[in-house]
Amino acid sequence: MEKQEIKHFESNELRTFGRRHGKKLSTRKTWLMENLLPNIAPKSAEIAEKPTILEIGFGNGEHLRDLAINNQNAIIVGAEPFANGVAALLSAITTESDNIVKDEYKNIRVHPDDVRLLLHDKDFKNAKFSQIWVLHPDPWPKARHEKRRLLNHDFLNLLSEHLTNDGNIIIGTDHWEYYDWIIEQLKQTNLEIKSTKLDIIKTRYQIKNKAGTSEPKYLILSNKNS
Repeated sequence: MEKQEIKHFESNELRTFGRRHGKKLSTRKTWLMENLLPNIAPKSAEIAEKPTILEIGFGNGEHLRDLAINNQNAIIVGAEPFANGVAALLSAITTESDNIVKDEYKNIRVHPDDVRLLLHDKDFKNAKFSQIWVLHPDPWPKARHEKRRLLNHDFLNLLSEHLTNDGNIIIGTDHWEYYDWIIEQLKQTNLEIKSTKLDIIKTRYQIKNKAGTSEPKYLILSNKNS
């Protein structure tokens, strides 16, 4: 990735609730963005051969790294459009002395952009995931911004097309009105709720808890008749 491409990457963020442009990347993180990132891009052939888990909007990558450690036989694909989050992940999965990916993270692949671009790409139209994680997506709480919410029925239907037969979509949010809204959206999909119970690591977004609720709520979804 050329330096001018990094500038474009940082200046073309998706509009999102509670976010702003991040700090300038350090020399090391800039090097990782330019040199490591292109080498760990998702590959359709690899996804076709191995069990694959997708996390959408991985933030700084705490949960993505946990997935990688606990699913060593799977490919872990993370999609994140924010440069600082991607750079933070790259920094965390490499050794500081030589910028080599640590053994426990060699199954991580990164798509540094809107996941919809990946899923609509002709090379990935048949990609299937055993799990698709969406944790703490932007809630867009104002009514006039509702159309910006990611987890509308159209997007959920897109995700359902990329599930394996026994695959699950796992959603978590601390914004309870958004949670109820997602459940309404499910009525226009082929998805059904399998469970609402989940015990996972706390990410910094969960700890921030901007909605001020007592705890996050979760949805574990699968395709009907799967």
